[in-house]
Amino acid sequence: MTRASHTEGVTLSKDGLPGWLDPVVHAVETIEPLQLSRFLPPANGAGRQSAVLILFGEGGEGGEGGEGGEGERGPELLLMERASSLRSHAGQPSFPGGALDPEDGDPKGDGPLRAALREAEEETGLDPSGVQLFGVLPKLYIPVSGFVVTPVLGWWREPTPVGVVDPNETARVFTVPVADLTDPDNRATTVHPSGHRGPAFLVESALVWGFTAGIIDRILHYAGWERPWDREKQVPLDWRA
Repeated sequence: MTRASHTEGVTLSKDGLPGWLDPVVHAVETIEPLQLSRFLPPANGAGRQSAVLILFGEGGEGGEGGEGGEGERGPELLLMERASSLRSHAGQPSFPGGALDPEDGDPKGDGPLRAALREAEEETGLDPSGVQLFGVLPKLYIPVSGFVVTPVLGWWREPTPVGVVDPNETARVFTVPVADLTDPDNRATTVHPSGHRGPAFLVESALVWGFTAGIIDRILHYAGWERPWDREKQVPLDWRA
């Protein structure tokens, strides 16, 4: 795969974004790290640098499992389900993303932007040239895997078909309407066997939980899109068994 052709000259731009994204843009500009998560990058610099793409689109470019007529679904978010054979976070719905490669560039500069687009292309087949990156959230830490993650936000200005590129990495690619994510009926609290509790979303025949659900939950909250939901509705994380 040619890494540079689609991702060189990557920049952030808020020009021409749809008006409904304004609350998200404001949230990205004002949110503090501890408002996102209590898990922040280690002060000693440990952890593997990585990035995820939080990609907002609009209307019926559903990919696998996310079909819908154009304009029927409204604003939506691109997610994927990781292959069950992977060593870390197997079978979990997630944002496209992964570790930075040396070719991506400076982890403290635009490296995460390039990595987010490159990984999204490799995992879902989207064309990065149709994605407008408009913001970056504070870096977060995933203790279980040791990743330091930069969440990169984008607007799917020119949607392209998406789907599984490598079944060894990805089981499914799908989009979720923002309206479904904000629907109180689709919200729950997961309870890990360790006792840890966290937000979750039951959407598109998937249970979205963990890091991905935490980011979505905070974006909905600080964008003012969150609707009151029953936080006592619990889903045990051994629910598949």
